[in-house]
Amino acid sequence: MNVHNAVKENGETETGITIHYVNANYDEGAIIKQVKTPVFEGDTPENIAGIVHQLEYEHFPKVIEELLS
Repeated sequence: MNVHNAVKENGETETGITIHYVNANYDEGAIIKQVKTPVFEGDTPENIAGIVHQLEYEHFPKVIEELLS
């Protein structure tokens, strides 16, 4: 929730997900896919988290399938 709170507190207009390869350093692997979504004025950190989770549920299986084929 820290990220979603920061998105709201900083007045960001978009957020999203980054799917990347895992390496020895946290969140530093090569990027496989990025997906953005708008953040609206009335969005709460909880709402933002839900939207981001939906992006993960939608895109992670597709990326895995593409990598395996």
